[in-house]
Amino acid sequence: MLKSYLYLLAVGAIWGSQFIVQETALTQLPPLWVGVSRSTIGCMTLVVVCAALGLKGNGGRWPLYALIGLLEAALPFVLVPWGQQYLDSSIAAILMGTVPFFAILFAPLLIQGATITLAGTVSVMVGFTGLLILFSPDLARGVGAIDPLGALAILCAAACFGLALLLLRRCSDEHPIVVARNVLAMASLQIVAIAIVAAPISEVEISGKILLALLYLGIMCAGVVYYLYMTLINEAGAVFASMTNYLVPAFGVFIGATLNHEVVSGSSWLALVVILAAVAMKQLLDKP
Repeated sequence: MLKSYLYLLAVGAIWGSQFIVQETALTQLPPLWVGVSRSTIGCMTLVVVCAALGLKGNGGRWPLYALIGLLEAALPFVLVPWGQQYLDSSIAAILMGTVPFFAILFAPLLIQGATITLAGTVSVMVGFTGLLILFSPDLARGVGAIDPLGALAILCAAACFGLALLLLRRCSDEHPIVVARNVLAMASLQIVAIAIVAAPISEVEISGKILLALLYLGIMCAGVVYYLYMTLINEAGAVFASMTNYLVPAFGVFIGATLNHEVVSGSSWLALVVILAAVAMKQLLDKP
């Protein structure tokens, strides 16, 4: 159990750090091409790791990996930026917090023997409450009108993430590094195709600072974190792994505050406590 919590916290911390690094990368590259760089560098990192460790896949699952890549990366990379054009960032983050709800809802349909448990439902609801507390200052200041199509796009992206989480369970007999490599490989091909059509660029100058940002996003926020994520899904299940969607924005707030010397509000501390309580609650309530 302790190992699962450590994996969960590591994933939350690494993905939480992506926001401040992405801000740097986005100063010279369009969002889609940041995604292309991230997934491609992540894939190459895992290809090297697999080769060094002598890891090989079982083969024959590329259609499944392509589907997971589509749901995990390609579609969200289009839906989220499009939806965020019409929504405040706090509303978008809250809507993305519905990923665990979709994981619980779809689990009985995709995983044999899976049921909607009280432990999973309560912990997800508590975690979502923590997300609301985290963004309560933004909500209290008032947000713009919620565009239905923008909100639907974000919810569709969240549903895609939830489905991808559950489909990854079907690859549990493969080494997590191999699974992460294959998913990122298929996702990279799809995102490159989307980027060429939707956001073509002729040339771009990349400074050393931007290159370092892209390397961090690719190696850590794609390569390393996907290995940890696959391991977490195999060990603790999709619903528990989906709790990273609550930890990521919380870590993002605290990492941003640490590096930018911003003051962390009392509501942010309370949100972190509530989110961590939700994570602990899932495992405690699942005990017989």
